[in-house]
Amino acid sequence: MNSSSAQATDLDSHIITTYSDIAKEGRRFNIDLVSKFLYSRGLLIELLIKSNVSRYAEFKNVTRILTFHNGKIEQVPCSRADVFASKQLSMVEKRILMKFLMHYIDFDLYTEDYKDYENSTFLEFLKSKQLTPSLQHFVLYSIAMVPETAKTIDGLKATQHFLKSLGRYGNTPFLFPMYGLGEIPQCFCRMCAVFGGLYCLHHPLECLLVDGESKLCKEVIDHRGKRIKCSYMVVEDSYLTEQICANVSYKQISRAVLITDRSVLSSESNQEISVLTFPPADEEHSAVHLTELCSSTMTCMKNTYLVHLTCTSSKTTAKEDLEPIVQQLFTLNSESQKDPKEQMDPTKPIVLWALYFNMRDSSCIPRQSYVGLPSNVYVCSGPDHSFGNDHAVQQAENIFHELYPTEEFCPPAPNPEDIICDGDCVPQEVSESSTAVDLKAEASTECRTVLESCEDAKEQEAE
Repeated sequence: MNSSSAQATDLDSHIITTYSDIAKEGRRFNIDLVSKFLYSRGLLIELLIKSNVSRYAEFKNVTRILTFHNGKIEQVPCSRADVFASKQLSMVEKRILMKFLMHYIDFDLYTEDYKDYENSTFLEFLKSKQLTPSLQHFVLYSIAMVPETAKTIDGLKATQHFLKSLGRYGNTPFLFPMYGLGEIPQCFCRMCAVFGGLYCLHHPLECLLVDGESKLCKEVIDHRGKRIKCSYMVVEDSYLTEQICANVSYKQISRAVLITDRSVLSSESNQEISVLTFPPADEEHSAVHLTELCSSTMTCMKNTYLVHLTCTSSKTTAKEDLEPIVQQLFTLNSESQKDPKEQMDPTKPIVLWALYFNMRDSSCIPRQSYVGLPSNVYVCSGPDHSFGNDHAVQQAENIFHELYPTEEFCPPAPNPEDIICDGDCVPQEVSESSTAVDLKAEASTECRTVLESCEDAKEQEAE
C-alpha cells in the first residue's frame, strides 16, 4: 500500500468529533487554568513522596518530548536508546549529543569547561562545544527548555535537572497527575483533613480586622459577616485590593486552551502525552510551551485531545501572542462545514474549541511592594510561567518556616494502617513489642481505615 492510500485509510478510520459532541460531554473535561508537568526529581514529587500525600494521587508518564524544527514537528530523543534509534540525527550527531549529555549531567565537576562562558549565553556555550544547529536547537528548547538569552550556568542547571529526572519513572523526565493538576491541592487537603484541618467553602473574605496597638491581623470577616480568629494569615496575591498592590508592577502570562480531534504528531498509539516547545519567532517573543493530553489522563473525552499553550506575554492579549502558533499547528473548525472530512487538512488536528486568556505573574514580587499589610499577613504568588513547580514548593516552605521556625515542613505522615487510635483496638493476646503492621495483620485480614478502627473501639466501649 502506498503512502497516499495509507493516509486515506487512516482518515477514513478516524472518528470525526464535532463541537456538538464535546458540548454534550462537557463534564468529561477537566481543564486546568495552569499548565505544568511534574519533574520526576523535582521538589513537588519529592514532597509528595516524603509527606505520603502521593497515596491520594495517580500519575501518568509523559510519553513524548517534541519540538518544532525546520517547519515541522519532530520527536526529541532523550534516552540513550532513543538517541541511537533516531532517524533525525546522523551517526556523528548522535555521538556528539551523547558525549555532551553524559559529560554535563555532572557539570559542576567540570567548572573549567564553562568558566570562560559564565557571562555568555547558553547558546554561545553550545556553539563552542561544536554542537550542530539541530543539536543546539534540541538541547536549548527541548532539554534545557530555556530561552536563547539564558546564561550558561542557568542552561547547564536546567539540562542537569532534565537528565537526572530521566529514567526514574519512564523514558521522559515528566509525570502528569490523573484528572489534571487540580488534583494536587486536593491531595494535600485530604491529608490535612485527616489531622483536623478545616475548610470553609464558598466563604470569600471581605476584610481583615487589625489590632490598633499591635498592628497585627487578629480576625478575618467573610461575606456573611462571620468573624474567624487567626494568629497568621496566608493569602494569594490576587485576593489583595488595588490599593495594597498600587506599587506592584506585574508581568503577564498568555494562555490558550484547545480541544482538538487528534494529536499534533500522529503515532501508532492514540494515547500519547506530549510536550512541545515552539521557538520564538524573534527576539521580542518568547518560546511557547505546548502540552497535549490524551483521554487516558481523564482530562478529556475519548477521541479528543486537550492542548495547553503558555508563554510570557509580549503583545496586548493572549490571542495576539498565541493565535499565530495555533494557525501553524492546527486547523480551525467550523460547524457550518457540510463535510468536515473534505475540508480538513489531514496533516493538522482540528480545533473544536478554543479559549485565550491572560494571567498575571506575581512570582518575583517582593513582599515590601505591598502597601499597608500587617506583619503577620503573608503573601504567596500565583502561578509563574515556568514549566515545573519548584518555585511554588520553595515558596510554601519558606513561608512555613517563617511561621513555625522549629517545625519540620510536611513531615512524613504515618500510613492509616500504622496508626492505633485507642488501646482497646489492640487485641490482648498481642504483645506490646509487636509493630503496628504486625498488630494490624493479627487483628484483621482486611485493610481497615483509621476511622473504621476508631468506630470499632467506640462500639466496644459502649457494650
